[in-house]
Amino acid sequence: MIEKREFYINGQWVAPATANDMTVIDPATEDACAVISIGDQADTDAAVAAARAAFPAWAATPLDDRVALVKKLREVYMARRADMAEAMRAEMGAPIDLAMSGQWGSGTWHLDGFLEALEGFEFEYAMGADRMRKEPIGVCAMITPWNWPMNQVFLKAIPALLVGCTMVLKPSEIAPLSSIVFTEMMDEAGFPAGVFNMVNGDGVGVGSQLSAHPDVDMVSFTGSTRAGIAISKAAADSLKRVSLELGGKGANLIFADADEKAVKRGVIHCMQNSGQSCNAPTRMMVESDRYADAVDQAKATAEATQVGATTESGRHIGPVVSELQFNKIQGLIETGIKEGATLVAGGLGRPEGMNKGFYVRPTVFADVTPDMTIYREEIFGPVLAITPFETEDQAVEMANDTVYGLTNYVQTQDDEKRLRVARQLRSGMVETNGVSRVNGSPFGGYGQSGNGREGGTWGLDEFCEVKSISGVPMG
Repeated sequence: MIEKREFYINGQWVAPATANDMTVIDPATEDACAVISIGDQADTDAAVAAARAAFPAWAATPLDDRVALVKKLREVYMARRADMAEAMRAEMGAPIDLAMSGQWGSGTWHLDGFLEALEGFEFEYAMGADRMRKEPIGVCAMITPWNWPMNQVFLKAIPALLVGCTMVLKPSEIAPLSSIVFTEMMDEAGFPAGVFNMVNGDGVGVGSQLSAHPDVDMVSFTGSTRAGIAISKAAADSLKRVSLELGGKGANLIFADADEKAVKRGVIHCMQNSGQSCNAPTRMMVESDRYADAVDQAKATAEATQVGATTESGRHIGPVVSELQFNKIQGLIETGIKEGATLVAGGLGRPEGMNKGFYVRPTVFADVTPDMTIYREEIFGPVLAITPFETEDQAVEMANDTVYGLTNYVQTQDDEKRLRVARQLRSGMVETNGVSRVNGSPFGGYGQSGNGREGGTWGLDEFCEVKSISGVPMG
């Protein structure tokens, strides 16, 4: 059992202002794995004050010195890989091999991407007779989710540090352990006091306090659309910048001429991380000539997807993060059955042989229509909905028939069609034929998927203000 009843404020681990403990549950066992403290207004105020006091000196620190500290953090992160992986395994149910690879590796991947982007990033440049400057926005509140913990912490903290911002991190109270380990790493790397602060808390408490705080210049949030709306409202009175990375309901358009692995690839991608990814391709739309075969292939792939203990090595998926999430997913599966979708794999309850832990059966529905709940709502579990289409225009219309717009997918061997369709899809990202985005490509969406762009030069820009200076030519 881990007990961490301290916050990191102004370069020190400090006791919370009020004793308010919370138990962290291991979703694989339903047992307590840690006890943490939840912050209150006094803790939030102290962390923001520390970040505010540290900002002028950190913003004035030479870029090479900031880069050196980020590189030192990378060394510490590499050395404590096992500690970080174990924290994510225990807090959010990532199987240990996934925790050691994709979950942990997302941190170094993004860090390296930002360092590469920084090489061509112009903090000051000429525009005619004017001088343009990009300056750090100030004190940033970073509110991160539980599903890809280090992916999101690195996407926010690293670019903010590099451009000269100071910050307060509030990780998910469901999965705070990895951010505690990350904070230990920040301390070991030697960042100046007050540059990075961390307060555990829930959204209603610390999250809302940071969003409304007059001394916070920006909120960077990743999580649900519902919470993103609440944060935007709380931040409106102080007109602070709000960058949002929210939900998704990605469409995977599989045309008749798609490669033979397209369906299997789509199912595996949907089930990855137990379906707990905002960019998962959860709506598979298949051209009618290939539809029957696609349903059979999806069924076979889902049934071959293993579900297992998080402590065991392998390519299996683990549990979903919490009892609340498990119950939500079960309710949506039941709704899919009641509304008339054809259940072809998985279904209600835990996988066979499991009677403990928040494990969900890999589930596939066919014959899903646009009026069904499972077609429209983000499920955030290993549940796939398959729908046929007749024409290219219908496929595009169906894909765009959603309030979300994060990631869509296109599978066809016709390059002209692939680009033509991708250009019509209303989403911030389109992946085609199983090719992943390159490092530094912007991550973000349209509509209720948010308004931010993270990664690469876009991620650096997120934390900058722009200033024009006239009458002082570039030297």
